This record gives sequence, structure tokens and C-alpha cells, in this order.
Amino acid sequence: MDIERALKAAEEAVAGGADWIEAGTPLIKSEGLNAVRALRQRFPNHVIIADMKTMDAGRAEVESAAKAGANIIDVLGAASDATVKECVEAADNYGAEIIVDLIEVGDPVDRARSAEAAGADYIAVHTAIDVQMRGGDPFERLKVVANSVDIPVAVAGGINSETVSRAVESGADIIIVGGAIIKSKDARAAAEEIKRAMLTGEAVKTELYKRVSHENVREILQRVSTANISDAMHRSGELEGILPISPGMKMVGPALTVRAYPGDWAKPVEAIDLAEEGDVIIIDAGGIGPALWGELATHSAIQKKVAGVVIDGAIRDTPEIRSLGFPSFSRLIMPTAGEPKGFGEVNVPVKVGGRRVFPGDWLVGDDDGVMVIPRDKVVEITNRAMDVLEKENRLRGEIEAGSTLSQVAYLEKWEKKH
Repeated sequence: MDIERALKAAEEAVAGGADWIEAGTPLIKSEGLNAVRALRQRFPNHVIIADMKTMDAGRAEVESAAKAGANIIDVLGAASDATVKECVEAADNYGAEIIVDLIEVGDPVDRARSAEAAGADYIAVHTAIDVQMRGGDPFERLKVVANSVDIPVAVAGGINSETVSRAVESGADIIIVGGAIIKSKDARAAAEEIKRAMLTGEAVKTELYKRVSHENVREILQRVSTANISDAMHRSGELEGILPISPGMKMVGPALTVRAYPGDWAKPVEAIDLAEEGDVIIIDAGGIGPALWGELATHSAIQKKVAGVVIDGAIRDTPEIRSLGFPSFSRLIMPTAGEPKGFGEVNVPVKVGGRRVFPGDWLVGDDDGVMVIPRDKVVEITNRAMDVLEKENRLRGEIEAGSTLSQVAYLEKWEKKH
């Protein structure tokens, strides 16, 4: 998004073996074609790609990008045949080349062939970042497209040193890498590892996380904070007023929901018997006491390998629960217990901390509080939370190198103008 940071990342990547440099769409939108001019000035002998994602006005956009210093300009495969042809003709006129991006194209083979026939120089098989966050990758589509055209095929979409050999095997002539380099703590080393994996065909372990699937979602959620998740969810998902009973507690797991009458501890205790290993028991008790969870319930939960408890109500026996190390989050702490009357339900939608929580939603708790992630979005949100963490790691490195948060965030530049 910022040309200063982009130039630093490009310098490191080139030192690590990157052959071409792409000015991505967000960079061009935030900085304009001055981003391409700055890259051309800094790297006079490298191929510069302008990822314009042109959809209309092909001649004007290609001319502008080529005059700014781009060797290759990106046009969307979803654009009309007329626009693709206009881009090709303009590129010929200004000594540039055209790459046609098949992102979200319904029939990639037909579009790739028609783009080749229109004179495109390259085809790009591209899985959008937002699709990557939901677990998508470009490899199956890449195989089909690479076997359908004679011009070079590029691939983009979450590729790193562990997956780049698969991209080459699937027919890619050009590997486009973004996050695996720019989010790395050492962009030069990351580029070197990717280049080595490309040339040898052997996967090289990456410091970055693997894409999230339902199989490893718990592992990845253990690595991110509730603050990371909140950022990933656009500052939503927090269970307000629910806090840990002691510092240092980390809790991750799918919700086993309980609706209980205030102080009635029958259904919470019965829920323990229904819990699967790794579940989090979450209790809607109306946000008031008396306590409906204590030491003995905690011992039972530990026996069942429950991952934690969240109570919109009251908890007691907290010194003993702390000594047991059981992740416990509650609105209230008080010594007085209620009675087991049996009112309530298990595995029904509940309202906790001002939010609706459904059975199977994922809960993550730490010192900052508790976040709830809808079960049908857990893979996407976990990917986005890890993306937040990795970007923060990069910024932290810049700060430790002698900068400040205001400087690395370019606050003055991005402040809203009144």
C-alpha cells in the first residue's frame, strides 16, 4: 500500500533472486502510477509489471502504465474481447506486453485460448486473496489452462517455498509471489528459498504458516491472539464483559452451548457429560449470580478434556481453578453458589456478552477477553487472523530497526483529510 515499504521489499526480494517486480493493484490504487515510476527508477534493468486489472479503457490504461515504465500490463480476463484486443494493440504501440488475468473467470480454458488468439503474451491463473482465505488454491485450474495454450502461463495465489514446486509441476512458467515474501521477517531469505525450491523441485519449509483447513484450525488459532482475530473480523466478535479469572490463560475450541437459569448449575454440569474432547462450554446465565461453576465442575471438565469454560454469569472457587490451570472466563466472581434445579437447555443458541453464539461456533480466549468466530467462517477468519499477525511481525521488525509506529504506519499520509 505504501511505496516506501514496497521499494524496501523489492530490494530484498531482488537480492534474493526475484527476476521480475510487480506493482500490485492495491499499491497502484493507493500511490498511482508513480509507484511504477519509482520501481523503474530504482530497478532500471528489471522487468516491471503493472497489475492494472484493466476492465475498460484499455488503450488509455496501457498507455499510461507503459509510459510510467511498465514492461508488462495486466488486463482482466473478464473484460470484453474488445478491451483485451485494445490493450494488445496499445501494448504493441508502446513496446510493452499484456498478461490476461483469469481471476474469477467462469471458463478459464475458453478465455485463455481467446486471449491467446487476441495476441496476449501471457496468461495468469490467479486465486484471489479473499478466496485463499477460505482455503482456495490455483493448482487444479493451472493444470488445465497450462495444457490449453502455447504462451507462457503465470500463477498466483498463496504460493510459498513449500508449494512452489507444485506450481512448477502443474505447468507454471512464471511464479508470482506476494505475501510469502513481503510478510516474511527476512524477505531476501524468503525469496532465496522460493527460488531454490523452483529450481530443485524440492519443497523448502517456510517460516510462514500453512493455509488453514478444518484439520489444523485449532493449531493456528492457538498461535494468534484475540486482538488479531478482532482485526480480522473488522473489530467485531468480542464477548463484551467476559474476562479470564487469571492472566496467561489461552482457550480454543468449538462451543458447547448452555442456557441456564441464574445460579442453576444443573445444566452446566450435565453439559460436561455431553462434551467432546476440545470443546468449550459456554453458559448463558443472564449475566448475574449466584455462581453456577466451581472447583468440582472444573475437575469434571478436566477429566473430559474440555478446553475451557465461558460464563455470562458467575464463577467461584477461583483460587483452586487457577491452580488447576483450567481456562475459565466469566463476567462475575462470587463465593455464593446457586442450586441445581434443572432449568435450561444444552446445545441451543445462546446470548453471551451481547452476542449470539451457536453450537459449533469457535471460541478463542486470552488475557484480552473472548472472541466468537461463526463456525461457517472459521477457516477464513483464522487465515485472516494469521495474516494480521504476520503483517504485525513485519512492522515490529521495522520499529525495532529504529522506526516508530507512527512512521511505519505512515499516519500523516493516511489521516483523513477534513
